[in-house]
Amino acid sequence: MKPETAPHHPVPQQPAPPAPRTPTEPAARIGEAAAQRVTSLELFFDLVFVYTLTQLTVLLAHDLSWANAGRVVLIFVVLYWMYGAYAYLTNQVPPDRPARRLVLLLGMAAFLICALSIPRVFDPHSRAGVVFGLGYLLVVVVHTVLYSRSHGRDVIWYGVPNALAALILTAAGLCSGWAVEGLWFLAIVVQFVTPHLAELGPTRRTDRSADELRVKLGTLHPGHFVERHGLLLIVSFGESVVAIGVGIGDLPFTVSVGTGVFLALALAGALWWTYFVRDEDGAEHAFAAVAPERRFRLAMTAYYYAFLPMLLGVAFLAAGVKKSLGHIGEQLHTAPALALAGGVALFLTGDVAFRAAMRLSPLGYRAAAVPVVLVTALFGMRVSALAQLLLLVVALVLMLAAEARWSPSVRDTTRTDGELT
Repeated sequence: MKPETAPHHPVPQQPAPPAPRTPTEPAARIGEAAAQRVTSLELFFDLVFVYTLTQLTVLLAHDLSWANAGRVVLIFVVLYWMYGAYAYLTNQVPPDRPARRLVLLLGMAAFLICALSIPRVFDPHSRAGVVFGLGYLLVVVVHTVLYSRSHGRDVIWYGVPNALAALILTAAGLCSGWAVEGLWFLAIVVQFVTPHLAELGPTRRTDRSADELRVKLGTLHPGHFVERHGLLLIVSFGESVVAIGVGIGDLPFTVSVGTGVFLALALAGALWWTYFVRDEDGAEHAFAAVAPERRFRLAMTAYYYAFLPMLLGVAFLAAGVKKSLGHIGEQLHTAPALALAGGVALFLTGDVAFRAAMRLSPLGYRAAAVPVVLVTALFGMRVSALAQLLLLVVALVLMLAAEARWSPSVRDTTRTDGELT
């Protein structure tokens, strides 16, 4: 009789331990989710925000002085800070459900309140500055509430400084004289310090939590982020087109007026070409290639610090077009001539900074065009507005043509695009 043997039970295989999570893991998720694109609600939001550019253009056209230009810069720097925060917000917390959409609509209303108060925000005899500050505080509160959905308690590192800046702006509305501009400048300083607080604040807990927050801040969807800012820029170009119609007013459509209209539109088209033909696609590839922990700083450098002069340039150009088209065959005063030349120069300067941040080339042709563009102001003052517009268009066309003809990187890109198509 065979001895009994213990029944054989197969030893269950233990599942392999999960691979350790690395800081680069979010990059893969970003690549998988790169199809996220801008929603119609975000575009609606941008249309409301661009109304602030319209208000700034009106403010500039009413008083093209150095003091007023400085105030316009202060207003836009403050407002564009929170626009960038909302672009970042909807990239990580998309408005894909009713509750988020309703809260985002409230943020749009708050931006509209700020925009409506712009014309008298520095008027000591009104309380428009207080209205602006309270509207801005609502902008911050809405952003902080929505952003807590993705960042949890870490939202405190930028929510509190942003609220402090809003309170400083509200206090400025109660002051007069140089104290107003001083408080606005202080609010901007607080804003510029905020990114460093957001990155360095968690180091008080552990180095690991700081690294995790940097990765979290960098979990951007490159396609969405680049497209969102590109749409803002293209909508802002619409302001320069509106300025053409406002500039000619009720003037008869003569040959000189028609030529001026054509040149003003060609100038806007050349600026469009400068950014949208190659920069936008190159920026998306550059973002995708950057590690998440470095992506936040790149976003700040390229789409805030560099985009600021680009968007301000469009506003100054629109104000110059408004003031010059009605005097197309005449010599311009200093202010409108400088607004035309300075607007284009600001845009090119910002574009050079943007390309440098994104490591896009070439830079030399665009940098060299900046002083050439500024010189055209002399022709506006000594010859006519028509002459200045013509020279601005010629300068940009020659710049783009030189890039296409003599820059190896542009030739290679063009050849590759041709092969793909």
